Amino acid sequence: MHANARLTPIGRLTLVMRIEGGRPVAHVADEMGISRPTAYKWWRRWREEGELGLVDRSSRAHHCPHQTSPEIEAQIAELRQTLKLGPARIGYRLGVAPSTVHRVLCRRGLNRLKWMDRPTGRVIRRYERAHAGDLVHIDVKKLGRIPEGGGWKVLGRGDGKRNSDRLTRGGPRRTGYGFIHSAVDDHSRLAYSEILSDEMKETAASFWLRAKAWFEVRGVTITEIMTDNGSCYRSHYFAENLGDVIHRKTRPYRPQTNGKVERFNRTMLEEWAYVRPYETEAERVQAFEGFLHLYNHHRGHTALGGKPPISRVNELRGQYT
Repeated sequence: MHANARLTPIGRLTLVMRIEGGRPVAHVADEMGISRPTAYKWWRRWREEGELGLVDRSSRAHHCPHQTSPEIEAQIAELRQTLKLGPARIGYRLGVAPSTVHRVLCRRGLNRLKWMDRPTGRVIRRYERAHAGDLVHIDVKKLGRIPEGGGWKVLGRGDGKRNSDRLTRGGPRRTGYGFIHSAVDDHSRLAYSEILSDEMKETAASFWLRAKAWFEVRGVTITEIMTDNGSCYRSHYFAENLGDVIHRKTRPYRPQTNGKVERFNRTMLEEWAYVRPYETEAERVQAFEGFLHLYNHHRGHTALGGKPPISRVNELRGQYT
């Protein structure tokens, strides 16, 4: 309904009630500021359909003779899913305007390649649990440490490699890797993360216990977790520390299933690990806590309507910030 509409559904009901009361249609139309044909239209709909007839109908046509044929639409979808082509290239192959191809892709939910599983071409089914704690995604991200004096992003390719090689030959002083263990709530996207020295079963189990306690302090009780099939998560030791929490595992080679934490890992790399060149590993580690606070409390999340993850947890606890 446009801003200058004379009648709302309630106004239309008032109109037909006055007519049903025996008053002339022309008089009622004049009082309501509408034409007599419009008054007769709403009165007719009222008599045929009752109150449902007073609701605005869609202006979309029942059929469109010029709409792209199902056969052409099927070919467009097949080229998109198999070859991942764009509208211009698909249109050239089929002799169809790129704008038409784009409309077809939009109707079928194929207009964004990121919405598709690249190997199979299938549209990825998005899901979200209804409550915080219903499912928490857990994963480990392996990240190379920055050598003392800076890596190639600070020193350049040549000097950075020489500096890294010099430290590697020193044996105990080699840089190695940091293992970032993360737990992300499926509903709120609230994240708990630590930089640890390895991904052994004992380390993973200890991280899980600390993550569980961290979520509980914020009013989130975890009932299920999801991990990949890493050896630390398949161990009996890890299972023994789960208690009554249900443990689900992703299908092999299907990281999309654990997509919430995979997306967090990507955000973490873009907005913390590689957001600027760090001169030392200690400098980057020191910035990690600030990134986590920013992510949980201030960074808007697209899936949450632009709000930060903590907003959903605050709603759970009856707090609004």
